[in-house]
Amino acid sequence: MLIVIVVWCMLLGVLFVAACLWGLRRMTRDLAREAEARLPPCGGFIDTSGGRLHYVDVGQGPPLVMIHGLGGQLQHFTYALIEALGNDFRVIAIDRPGSGYSDATDNERSRLPCQARVVHEAWRALGVERPLVVGHSMGGAVALTLALEYPEEVAGLALLAPLVAQVSDVPPAMRLLAIRSPRWRRWMAETLAIPLTRVTSRQALAQVFAPEAVPADYAMRGGGSLALRPQAFHAASTDLAMLEHELPRQVPRYAALGVPLGVMFGAHDRILEPALHIETLQRQYPDMFVHVEPEAGHMLPIMRSEATAAFIRRMAARAWPSSLIS
Repeated sequence: MLIVIVVWCMLLGVLFVAACLWGLRRMTRDLAREAEARLPPCGGFIDTSGGRLHYVDVGQGPPLVMIHGLGGQLQHFTYALIEALGNDFRVIAIDRPGSGYSDATDNERSRLPCQARVVHEAWRALGVERPLVVGHSMGGAVALTLALEYPEEVAGLALLAPLVAQVSDVPPAMRLLAIRSPRWRRWMAETLAIPLTRVTSRQALAQVFAPEAVPADYAMRGGGSLALRPQAFHAASTDLAMLEHELPRQVPRYAALGVPLGVMFGAHDRILEPALHIETLQRQYPDMFVHVEPEAGHMLPIMRSEATAAFIRRMAARAWPSSLIS
């Protein structure tokens, strides 16, 4: 009799776990569909060797290619920055592989050289030659890779709070993403991660934007709701895992950089330590331009769009010194 009771208890336990997992998967799908209905693609699509990329392309003039950071998407630039620059430049913002509405990624396609290659393919397919590459946060690491891999095809780099060197610890706002196992990462993305993200997003975003307040319209205008999709979690987690191996290989190569280079940081950035990343580059590229924005945090393209646009214009003048850019 006792054996029968134990078997029934085990069976009920298995059924309970299965029901919970089914519920979590359904909630994840529902949240993703809701996010996509609220924020459909806002640009075009282009095929690359790493899959289809989503992008926006506005304005006319010298070309700027903008690359967003970990867990972000191109609406970090359409929020305000593109409008500030679109009258004088051709501005192309790209959803990195797996992010926004670009095709899903994996370990290989998340490597910095692979991400750089598909961004390069995209701008070439769009008829762009020698752009100034603007990279925010992890997008700064991709921008640096582009300048190292395609030195003759990059006019210059304007890096916004860039990830330059390996950090000793994952920022608290991103610790949910720190999963090394590809299989566990996929399972989390399809079950627990999105419900947890919904619960913890307010606190995590407060850390990302600190010391400034998260804009009330960030979920829509800034694309924040797109984080409630399993693809977004999986891509960000995969990017984070790959960076652990990619950045140590890349740092020794910075001495080979041969393009105009500028770095802008918020003085109170709580995601990336300004001194570490500025000094890592300065040791190998002492002539780079540095601007530290007082009282600012990590989200410069959104929170300090005017100062960021001025910094980009300054770097554009260095990239194309014979032009009439002001």
